[in-house]
Amino acid sequence: MRVVYFAWVRERVGLEEEDVEVPAEVKTAGDLVSWLRERSPGHAFALEEPDIIRIAVDRVHAQPDQPIAGAREVALFPPMTGG
Repeated sequence: MRVVYFAWVRERVGLEEEDVEVPAEVKTAGDLVSWLRERSPGHAFALEEPDIIRIAVDRVHAQPDQPIAGAREVALFPPMTGG
């Protein structure tokens, strides 16, 4: 699965994207965020407040309980503001 990072999430992780092999116990988008936090200090810093991270699964906005089985891409980005 490809994980894509945007804005300050990308800056803190230190990667634009990465391909990961997700363990079988990682079943939802929220599980993925929790699992990614363990990958490096940059991931932990970027995802330290998982409730504010926005998620898209295969380019469709998703909630943390969204299943990710079969997903090709998950994007993680900070909250957006409008103006």
